[in-house]
Amino acid sequence: MPASTREAVRVAVLADSDTRWKWGALTARRITAATAEPTGFVLRGRATPTARQLAETGVSTTAPREVTGADLLRAIRDAEERGEGYDVLVLALVGGTVRAVLQGLADLGLRRRPVIVTGYVGVVYEKLTDGLLLRHGADVVLANSRHDAERFRAVYEGVGAGADSVVEAALPFLGGTPYAPEKGRGTLVFAAQPSVPATRAERAYVLRRLIGHARLHPGREVLLKLRSKPGEHTTHLEEFPFQKLVRELDPPDNFRLVYGHMGEVLDRTDLLVTVSSTAALEALHRRIPTAILTDLGVREALGNHHFVGSGLLTSFDRLDEGGAPVPDATWLARQGVASDGSYERAFDAARDRVAALLALPALPPISPYYTAETAAGYLPGILARHRLDVTAPEPRESGLRRVVREAARGAYRHGVQRVAPVIRRLGEL
Repeated sequence: MPASTREAVRVAVLADSDTRWKWGALTARRITAATAEPTGFVLRGRATPTARQLAETGVSTTAPREVTGADLLRAIRDAEERGEGYDVLVLALVGGTVRAVLQGLADLGLRRRPVIVTGYVGVVYEKLTDGLLLRHGADVVLANSRHDAERFRAVYEGVGAGADSVVEAALPFLGGTPYAPEKGRGTLVFAAQPSVPATRAERAYVLRRLIGHARLHPGREVLLKLRSKPGEHTTHLEEFPFQKLVRELDPPDNFRLVYGHMGEVLDRTDLLVTVSSTAALEALHRRIPTAILTDLGVREALGNHHFVGSGLLTSFDRLDEGGAPVPDATWLARQGVASDGSYERAFDAARDRVAALLALPALPPISPYYTAETAAGYLPGILARHRLDVTAPEPRESGLRRVVREAARGAYRHGVQRVAPVIRRLGEL
């Protein structure tokens, strides 16, 4: 039964990290008329977020259920058998996992499958072509700006794949109170990223410069906003956490490490500084002065090349002297972060597309670009890694299984953050 003939639209979200859960849950609300909370699933894996990380996103009072990919497919199949099938499925995942889930859904042979929506959680600065082609086959591929929509369509059309799925929208978590400076306050917030910059030397450099800026400006609060606590993982691996590097230094009292919801931190921010964090787009939307660092170069590996033409590129030396960049209005508009009221209409096209698909008597077959014909040497490996076999016996969950799983995660994180750097240093001797 098409969802348009029912009063309620049932929506599910599958995410593989805390930031993607935030993107997926908020996107689900933006693009559907669903009044109930989306059913949340978080994929069990390397970057499975902790309960604290999920709660800190602030997007739902109900924690998503931790599942494997096969668990998700079973849940979708069982929901249909109960007559409660999902109408919309938002896949907030990396590209390879999206492609695997698309295959799993196609193999389920549901009487009516859900409308499949996917996209990107922030700035798309690496693996553009590969990531997009892995997502091809979803009904809706959301682009966070006009700039991204043009790039996405160019990739799909360039390989002869259909580009009708690309829909221009915006980041779903923009918002908040417009910036209003307060007399006597001059808070600088640095938005940290787990793997940008990546090396110990580069991360130590950033930390030293932030502490040096705090010493130069004793009347200014300098906050280092962190994504995760030691032992927690995010989308990208963090080998050299700032929390550990700062122990080797002696920061002044006006320098602090902070956690929490980015929107709440931005409420008291007077200058947002970062290398290439999506927090820059959140700050720009609220008209908060924003700076993108060039100290480590303007490089694709850092992601700050995305901001070429923005007017935001600057250095610590200039910030120390009191400089603040002025954003380019044309660039802001193309990135979908302009504060001109257009944001409220940014999801209209996506809502219309989803509604039109829900109204169809039947959805078309899932038709991805990567198939056994187009990617015979690539696709099998991707599908094999995810092992989405719903016919296999469902594993029994037990206290012992949970303990072993958490111990394995802890060992993995210990290896990434402690053992791997030591081995790397020994290899350099």
